[in-house]
Amino acid sequence: MTKTFYITTPIYYPSGKLHIGSAYTTIACDVLARYKRMMNYDVFYLTGLDEHGQKIQQRAEEAGITPQEYVDSMAVGVKDLWQLLDISYDKFIRTTDDYHEKVVAQVFERLLEKGDIYLGEYSGWYSVSDEEFFTESQLAEVYRDEEGNVIGGVAPSGHEVELVSEESYFFKLSNYADRLTAFYKEHPEFIQPDGRMNEMLKNFIEPGLEDLAVSRTTFTWGVKVPSDPKHVVYVWIDALINYITALGYGQNEHGNFDLFWQNDKNHEIIHMIGKDILRFHSIYWPIILMALDLPLPTRLVAHGWFVMKDGKMSKSKGNVIYPEMLVERFGLDPLRYYLMRSLPVGSDGTFTPEDYLARINYELANDLGNLLNRTVAMINKYFDGQVPAYIENVTDYDADLAKVVAENIEEFHKQMNAVDFPRALDAVWNIISRTNKYIDETAPWVLAKEDGDEEQLRAVMAHLAASLRVVAHLIQPFMMSTSNAIMEQLGLPVVFDLENLELSGFPENVTVISKGTPIFPRLDMDEEIAYIQSQMNAGKPQEKEWNPEEVELKSEKDQIKFEDFDKVEIRVAEVKEVEKVEGSDKLLRFRLDAGDGEDRQILSGIAKFYPNEQELVGKKLQVVANLKPRKMMKKYVSQGMILSAEHDGKLTVLTVDPSVPNGSVIG
Repeated sequence: MTKTFYITTPIYYPSGKLHIGSAYTTIACDVLARYKRMMNYDVFYLTGLDEHGQKIQQRAEEAGITPQEYVDSMAVGVKDLWQLLDISYDKFIRTTDDYHEKVVAQVFERLLEKGDIYLGEYSGWYSVSDEEFFTESQLAEVYRDEEGNVIGGVAPSGHEVELVSEESYFFKLSNYADRLTAFYKEHPEFIQPDGRMNEMLKNFIEPGLEDLAVSRTTFTWGVKVPSDPKHVVYVWIDALINYITALGYGQNEHGNFDLFWQNDKNHEIIHMIGKDILRFHSIYWPIILMALDLPLPTRLVAHGWFVMKDGKMSKSKGNVIYPEMLVERFGLDPLRYYLMRSLPVGSDGTFTPEDYLARINYELANDLGNLLNRTVAMINKYFDGQVPAYIENVTDYDADLAKVVAENIEEFHKQMNAVDFPRALDAVWNIISRTNKYIDETAPWVLAKEDGDEEQLRAVMAHLAASLRVVAHLIQPFMMSTSNAIMEQLGLPVVFDLENLELSGFPENVTVISKGTPIFPRLDMDEEIAYIQSQMNAGKPQEKEWNPEEVELKSEKDQIKFEDFDKVEIRVAEVKEVEKVEGSDKLLRFRLDAGDGEDRQILSGIAKFYPNEQELVGKKLQVVANLKPRKMMKKYVSQGMILSAEHDGKLTVLTVDPSVPNGSVIG
């Protein structure tokens, strides 16, 4: 019987350039897809974009283009990135695809007819940036008026929320709570890593599932509800069912859906997601499938995040790492290896330039690269490049090497099926480490002397080549070019079979390459650390030569042309008054003289950095003076932005010499 494996990334929201966090998820799915293909599964790998919603509509309006033009341009960039990362996806879905939109509308009407969806009214706190509703208790911070009434707040993500009251259709999640709980208990492996299922039960299901708003009327960019077209289908139904529409669900051709959307011992369905969207995939998505009478996925794998020493990646902190830069500077395989080796299952990992480069120099160049170089060189030196025939138990160390290789091949398969990439790679490096030790134990340079032992020397060379062949097979899903290069230097065809892999499988009459080249040249740590740090906030793959006709600026808005920068008006403004904003722990309200005839008001979220805010009175600051005024906390208008510098978690406003007149233009 055909074994099938269906693997999906989340569909990414195209609101900005993707950093290594998104690259991690996509590479992780690619590794699994490649592994399962090598294990002779029929594999379907899906990725794509979630292209509807209010935020997309707003971004397009700001850019002066249509939403479709906006998402079209973003899709090109994402596909280019996946090509750079050598992602072997089978389909790239976009929620603006015609077939998907048609099925979304059909599913909504079907659930409406069943009574799972009903019309009501929603009133609550909404974050446009997160495309998510929040209760007051879920907000990270609330703003209150003088009477103590909540008038605004901040979502856990840090984005501001607004009070929304509108007619909305709701999904009766509560009708399925018992059935979902029973499914959890029957399938304890459904959510990985361990502990996350209990989190969903304790935090969301046991307190009582609230019905879910599944339509909006305050924007138009989305799938219209056929029976009530002033409503747009909200993100969760639209986005989540991409996993089945991409296979043909609800369409004339059902071939892939019938083949891959099965859940039994011969068919696996795995969704790889970030831990921040687990609730939607572990609660909303199973309930939607239950309502449609469809099988549920085999597993949800909710991984952690790559963070920096100073917290989450942020352009304003200057600590964002983009995959393009790392690939173009150091190659693709080191990036794929680092991301898969460095993120522990179930927790976050910390990216540092030092750690990235150390893994290249010590694990890839020293451990693996040097093993290959030494082996090829010795086979050429001692046997004119001919790999001797593999014979077991000639030296005192052959049996232990064979035992370690066999045990770690088994461990590798176990950890790959558990989607524990660091431990799977640990198993590979156990083989590499044991093989390097085998060289020291057998001392082939001694065996090669006139009074040495040629039979043992032949056995040693055969075991070294055989061990490297095993390593090349095991790392193929992770580092394709490196794996291919090892096979080529060993004189082997670039053909892989993981199902029948064993140390004794090295073919006869093989000639290694006459002169091997290092697959991972050693790097200058200090130089390369400085390079990565210089690029963290560059927003581009690598530096280009300076062009006076087109200055490249590194800023929160990535690359901009000089004429764009020239639109920004930065002026000197003197602080006349400053006070804490009642109802907010973060905001200070400034009255400033920017030399334009009347004082201006600016709200700035720097209160925690200036507990004695009065020390700022009289200082001359740098402000962006021509920003469009922004209403904040319902009653204040902020007329600009105060510039500041942030380093090691500390923030300092940028001042100028007191002798500079107010209103002076900085440029």
